[in-house]
Amino acid sequence: MNENGLVLIDKEEGMTSRFIDNQIGKLFLTRKVGHLGTLDPFATGLLIVGVRKGTKFFPYLPEGKKRYQATLVLGAKTLTGDKEGELLSKKKVPDLEKNTILRVFEGFLGKSLQKPPLYSAIKVDGKPLYKYARENKTVERKEREIEIYSLKLLSLEGNKISFEALVKKGTYIRVLGEDIAQKLGTYGYLESLRRLEDAGVSVSKAKRLSEITKEDILDPTPFLKLKTYSLSLEEWKDVFNGRKIRLSSNEERLLLLFEGKAVFIYKNIGDSLFEAERGLF
Repeated sequence: MNENGLVLIDKEEGMTSRFIDNQIGKLFLTRKVGHLGTLDPFATGLLIVGVRKGTKFFPYLPEGKKRYQATLVLGAKTLTGDKEGELLSKKKVPDLEKNTILRVFEGFLGKSLQKPPLYSAIKVDGKPLYKYARENKTVERKEREIEIYSLKLLSLEGNKISFEALVKKGTYIRVLGEDIAQKLGTYGYLESLRRLEDAGVSVSKAKRLSEITKEDILDPTPFLKLKTYSLSLEEWKDVFNGRKIRLSSNEERLLLLFEGKAVFIYKNIGDSLFEAERGLF
């Protein structure tokens, strides 16, 4: 059985992404485990986990869009922007109609700048921001460009708004929720957050951690949006020794296969000459 690949987890509330890595490592008897895109402990949904050489494929998975479903509680502000943070203050919630919310949603579509939350896994000088926060240290957080492709209102019940967001990688839905509440004239925090899609993969294809077995490891190759090229024996000898090869292709990158297995990613350096970028075996 091939034990190099991807495992699709439907993360449950309360678990950290690192905890899931550790449990998958125990199952496959390896420390070489990592995940694509950290989920907060209160969040649920798709977590793509790489096992052993499976992590080498992460940079080549489709980037750009992640889909989330969230419930925003209006009228209160917390330290972390979610239900787990300390309650900081409250504010009256104005009478809201769906059309008002839809107009506010429309104003968030497209590109903008967003400052990441202090309680996040983004690293500054090699240290996650949340560790600075726990030490009560102030750290400069630079705004980053984000993009929101769509916002769909799912329900409005009392002081709770449920919505679905399709966003660019790096967009914090907790911050988006706070910003939506501010535009509506009040405070807000996320009561729930669920990742529905990442790297072109749906959470419907994932399993809970308790359901995962060794048979659930997947070949990463079908998830890549790269053209493939099957090597002859002679070409494989050149590739194995790290040599450049000339191929009749204008692709920026090619996924090289030998005997049906992904072995290398080669990049085009001009005039159809390709050189090794990453070994996969």
